[in-house]
Amino acid sequence: MKVIIVGGVAGGATAAARLRRLDETAEIVVFERSGYVSYANCGLPYYIGGVITDKEELTLQTPESFWRRFRVDMRVRHEVTAIHPAEKTVDVRNLATGETFTESYDKLVLSPGARPTQPALPGVGIDRLFTLRTVEDTLKIREFIEQHHPRSAVLAGGGFIGVELMENLRELGIDVTVVQRPRQLLNPLDADMAAFLHAKLRQKGVRLHLGCTVEGFAANGDRVNVLLKDEAPLTADMVVLAIGVTPDTGLAKAAGLELGIKGSILVNDRMETSAPDIYAVGDAVQVKHFVTGQDTLLSLAGPANKQGRIAADNICGGDSRYPGSQGSSVIKVFDMTIATTGVNEKTAKQAGIDCDKVYLSPMSHAGYYPGGKVMTLKVVFEKGTYRLLGAQIVGYEGVDKRIDVLATAIHAGLSALQLKDLDLAYAPPYSSAKDPVNMAGFMIENLSHRLVEQFFPEDVDALPRDGSVTLLDVRTPGEYADGHAEGFVNLPVDDLRERLREVPVGKPVYVICQSGLRSYIACRILAQQGFKCYNLSGGCMRRWCGTGPPHRRPGPAGWRSKQENASHPLPLQWVASSVICLSSRTRVDLRPSAGLRGAPPSPAAGPPECPGTPSRTYRGTETPHRRRWS
Repeated sequence: MKVIIVGGVAGGATAAARLRRLDETAEIVVFERSGYVSYANCGLPYYIGGVITDKEELTLQTPESFWRRFRVDMRVRHEVTAIHPAEKTVDVRNLATGETFTESYDKLVLSPGARPTQPALPGVGIDRLFTLRTVEDTLKIREFIEQHHPRSAVLAGGGFIGVELMENLRELGIDVTVVQRPRQLLNPLDADMAAFLHAKLRQKGVRLHLGCTVEGFAANGDRVNVLLKDEAPLTADMVVLAIGVTPDTGLAKAAGLELGIKGSILVNDRMETSAPDIYAVGDAVQVKHFVTGQDTLLSLAGPANKQGRIAADNICGGDSRYPGSQGSSVIKVFDMTIATTGVNEKTAKQAGIDCDKVYLSPMSHAGYYPGGKVMTLKVVFEKGTYRLLGAQIVGYEGVDKRIDVLATAIHAGLSALQLKDLDLAYAPPYSSAKDPVNMAGFMIENLSHRLVEQFFPEDVDALPRDGSVTLLDVRTPGEYADGHAEGFVNLPVDDLRERLREVPVGKPVYVICQSGLRSYIACRILAQQGFKCYNLSGGCMRRWCGTGPPHRRPGPAGWRSKQENASHPLPLQWVASSVICLSSRTRVDLRPSAGLRGAPPSPAAGPPECPGTPSRTYRGTETPHRRRWS
């Protein structure tokens, strides 16, 4: 049996190695257009930033090493120019010599990947404008930086590679501006969770121009002008196009293979195309989403590797099936970690799923063990069935562990209610006796038993301020004085039982605190006294700046010192923090309230952009809202 594989890297190289392990007699030939047959494309931004210092570390296998280990004929700088399914041949050009020839096959595997999306804009292709997809692209960018020492860069686009590249350029001391049409970075995140990313990038000095349309590029001496619609152009020493990727399926289309969304190659769950004996894997193929069952494209290394293995199994007589892509991902953004799995709330609703969600902001490990940091989880599930749909986590340590647990739960078909039953490893340096994943399960169980009802940050603006409902903030007076949502009156949870007579009867009560715990306790107290209560899911932790240290206030110029605050008091409107101001534009007021039965204060003006939010490191055994900053 002779197998030809078009393209290496994740899918093609994995298929080649698996084929050899299953069939020692097969003739396996791989044609790779670039000069590298198997490389770590996820590591490319880190070579540009100098985190990976040796370019050889990017090369996972060479043609020579593949031949020594697997006796696979790897031919780099060879481009397949045509496929002839009826004749079972391919046309090939040697890019080094210009020679062309025809090669026959018994089985063909297509792993062409995806190419950087390059819109038909004026100026695309000028000097100092780069894309990042291959090792060659990486070497070109790094060489430019080493030779020209750029001081500024514009990145058009904010996907995974773009975010990693902006971090590495910023760590090199380059001023970075990100511009893109969507109003948030990292599409797998919901807008409320993406706000944490935006805040971190602004805190690190990255400029974000979101909701802006790039109309072209123009050379400006040794610089580049980025032309924006209805805005002044941006000027930088270099520009990187990172607006996404497009399936590289010209060969498949010319060969008459059936195509799917965005021109991707249509395959079944055995990775077979519409043509006999032709398989396709990786970023070029259309897959089913594991959660929604809908057709989708997911450019991730994990699925490509699995698909390559499945194609090899089936070529060798097996019956392996690809169950679909779940979209699990994790990314480092400076000292922050962001991870997702399944579908977000926006995608679930677009798929017609009636979904609900919980937010929580637990510690990464036991509070009494030093060094713990807060992570924020958003878990999305289907109403009624409690089918687990997806999760997003933003934090520091321990994020990757929790997202992998949730990804496994989704794949195993566990319901959101079963999260509480997971027996997860615990020791104080690593977790809490009630792991954050368990805590999400407890919260969802409380909802299922109607022990509590929720409202969300995006609901706050719509709450009536006419006295028809009671808006209650159950944090301490000190926290409340640091900042509170408009119209919410302070009644600390520890005083609630003794002061119940102050809460007007016959009115719904909307309760908030910092993390959602104290407000939940308050809701249970009130509910058992006959009140109809609603708890702010996840609390206002990191949503209002009143939860921060009293001498730090974010404002138009970023974080200010205690002395700066004293000499230049910030206007009240700048106390709005990342999540709320992006998702619902809720106003926050620092003025004293008139009390439970008094008139609420008038709205304050809101900020045009969201200020940064610092990471938190806690010590001690107090509850999160009482822990000191260290």
